[in-house]
Amino acid sequence: MVHQYKLNDYNIVLDTCSGSVHAVDEVAYDIIAMYEASTEEEIVKAMMEKYGDREDVTVEDIKLCIEDVKTLKDQGKLFTEDTFEPLAGVFKKNSGDVIKALCLHVAHTCNLNCHYCFAAQGKYNGERAIMSIETAKRAIDFLIENSGTRRNLEVDFFGGEPLMNWDVCKETVAYARSIEKEHNKNFRFTLTTNGVLIDDEVIEWANKECANVVLSLDGRKEVNDRTRKDYAGNGSYDRIVPKFQKLVEARGGKDYYMRGTFTHYNTDFTKDIFHMADLGFTELSMEPVVSKPGDDAALTEEDMPILKEQYEILAKEMIKREKEGKPITFYHYMIDLTGGPCIYKRISGCGSGTEYMAVTPWGDLYPCHQFVGEEKFKLGDIWNGVSNKEQQEEFRRCNAYARPECQDCWAKLYCSGGCAANAYHATGSVTGIYEYGCEIFRKRIECAIMIKVAESMDPELAKKVEEEAAANAGINDKMMPDDCADDCNNCGSDDEEPRRC
Repeated sequence: MVHQYKLNDYNIVLDTCSGSVHAVDEVAYDIIAMYEASTEEEIVKAMMEKYGDREDVTVEDIKLCIEDVKTLKDQGKLFTEDTFEPLAGVFKKNSGDVIKALCLHVAHTCNLNCHYCFAAQGKYNGERAIMSIETAKRAIDFLIENSGTRRNLEVDFFGGEPLMNWDVCKETVAYARSIEKEHNKNFRFTLTTNGVLIDDEVIEWANKECANVVLSLDGRKEVNDRTRKDYAGNGSYDRIVPKFQKLVEARGGKDYYMRGTFTHYNTDFTKDIFHMADLGFTELSMEPVVSKPGDDAALTEEDMPILKEQYEILAKEMIKREKEGKPITFYHYMIDLTGGPCIYKRISGCGSGTEYMAVTPWGDLYPCHQFVGEEKFKLGDIWNGVSNKEQQEEFRRCNAYARPECQDCWAKLYCSGGCAANAYHATGSVTGIYEYGCEIFRKRIECAIMIKVAESMDPELAKKVEEEAAANAGINDKMMPDDCADDCNNCGSDDEEPRRC
């Protein structure tokens, strides 16, 4: 499958199954569009009718270009056949019941009352609760017991607001560190926080123990404080921004993300991204809200053209800032066209319900944090393991080829079938399609690829990117964790770096 689009004066051709990206002139762009369904004579005639008045386009030029297209096809770089579908079910089956990550809901309570909160202000439509240290320790044991030969294991402290159960976070890490060597494991912890309770002790601990910290801020003060308020109705911006700046500075500007949400009220969300950059934050993420229909914050069909334009504005500004030596990273534009992610990850997706699970304060297991509170999705608990095998198998079947609507989508090997939670909340099925989210995702990938094209075609920009990559080697390598090299047995490759498959 080939996807063609024009963006920022580039004519871009993506060969979906090989991952090859071609930046071409307009004549080659049109020839590729006709190539599969037309004869050489038909292509030459059409091109001469369109470009024949140009001195630099001759019949011979067109025939040479057609030959180049044929060569690329023969090399497997254009019109590549999709041979991955038979592997879709095999990969996850090969992974068995090995778990690599847990999301620990250490606090089902929150000190903010955010309007759009999918977790119902941290309660997940249930009772407020905090996790005991005994439950947290058992969760660590459960992960070790069910991780097979995987060495690298991930645990995210989540809520509600996890710092409302700060002592348990600290004690959980201390416990994991005390037993990881004897089990030949390496724990990587992440903290997701709204920032209200950050202090010097939290900063010191997070910088020592957390591989990544996710910080919640929606951007401009007026935007953030419209939705991210406390229970007295006060906005959080003035309290959290200085704390975030102090934490990020102490981390050396590395291994964190500012994570925002945009709604119908700030469809000009690039202004929020650039505002955060101006505050000194360079590692940025901004997610579209997923709201119930009728919610005044919900994104509308009328918003879509605005959002697409905003993503283009962001991509162009990122190129500009890179040239100026003031680069920013946008999470959804992080894309590696040469090394990964491997085909296993491209097909299999996030692993919710199989490799990744959420743990409630009571020790119940759910496929991920967005399913907590949905009783039918309860998989079991950390004492007895997964008992709801039928539900788990439904998640095991989720992949890039599980949905009929995905078959003809050029982006399926980038989204891996999309988010099961978003699909469920939009359609009532984990194998449904959240089409609004799909449209946004496709636009983001187009922009991400365009940035890579711009980098490759501008020698000055390419040099800056290379220098930055060398200076930041190992930083924000989130898409290719080292499990790919030392833990992954899914693809059966003998390659030392199966991520390159």
